[in-house]
Formats: sequence, structure tokens, C-alpha cells
Amino acid sequence: MIIDVYGGIVNNTGIILSDVIGKEKEVIRENEKMLEVKFYDTVDDSLLKFAVIISKSNGKWVFCKHKERDTYEAPGGHREAGEDILETAKRELQEETGAIWFDIKPICVYSVTGKNSVNETGEETFGLLCFAEIMEFSGKLHSEMEQVILTDKLPENWTYPFIQPKLIEKYLEIKNGNKNLRKNLEL
Repeated sequence: MIIDVYGGIVNNTGIILSDVIGKEKEVIRENEKMLEVKFYDTVDDSLLKFAVIISKSNGKWVFCKHKERDTYEAPGGHREAGEDILETAKRELQEETGAIWFDIKPICVYSVTGKNSVNETGEETFGLLCFAEIMEFSGKLHSEMEQVILTDKLPENWTYPFIQPKLIEKYLEIKNGNKNLRKNLEL
């Protein structure tokens, strides 16, 4: 299901929901409080294990809600063996949002150090941060996500509250501040 928080359902279910974000209890994992997020221009490709895609559609943020959680997250996921990291980003965007027509660009590399739900060792792990403008959704999700929301404001109830807000902040910093990089990325 794809929901436009301020304008109703994007697909044709006819249900209108409002202000979904932030009404559910925020889940903060105790072990994620000590996470460190860093940003790099590039690293060796073999180190890139994840891709996260900051996404917008018609000027609204795009976030996903997992079937097993009551929190929101940017689309993204693990790189499969032998997969090009940009292909990981495209695949995850399609699977988790149902996007079928989009423009995607790499922004930078990020790393997370510290134990969390996807890193039991706490060692530094690396991912590619991308931005996508989604022009069309299929209306069907082929992943662990149960819904996609489009909203004017950022969620209060993050799945990864010590990681993803920092990724959004970096995207906004690049979009709004670094004109040379912004021109290269055409954000």
C-alpha cells in the first residue's frame, strides 16, 4: 500500500489516511545509542555492503514501513554476492517502494561503527548513500515492506533513529550547501 500522508492513498484503494507518521511509539534500541556515522567520498568497492536511497516523489519524502515493525525507514538493503552496488540500490528501491520509473544517483559513501540490529560485531561497515526521484510506483510491494508513505515531513518514529536521520542530514547538506557536488549530482 502506498500512502500520501497529506493527500490520501497514492494507489487506487480509495482509503484516505492522515498524519500516520509519529503516532506510534518510538522504538530505540539501547545498543544503538553508541553508533558512529561517518561519510566518505569513496572507498574500495569491496567494502560496500549496503545501499540506502533517500527518495522523493512529487516533492514528498518516500519512506517504508516493515511488516514486522511500527517504524519508518528509507528504502535500502544488503548487497547480493557479485552485485554492482548501484544495482543494489536500484533493486532495493524497486522491491521496497514499488518504484518503476525513477532517476537514481549516488551521493557518497557512509559508514556505521557500533553494534546494531544489522551489525552484531560493531565493526565499521560501509554503504552507498543515493538519492532517487520516483516518478511512478507500481502499487505493489515485493519485499518485507507492508506500506510506503509519501509525506512533507520526516518521520519521528525511525527504525534506525541513530543512523537514517544523519543520512538525510547529509543529503540535505549536499543538496543545499555544496554547489559543486550538487551540480555534479544534479540533485
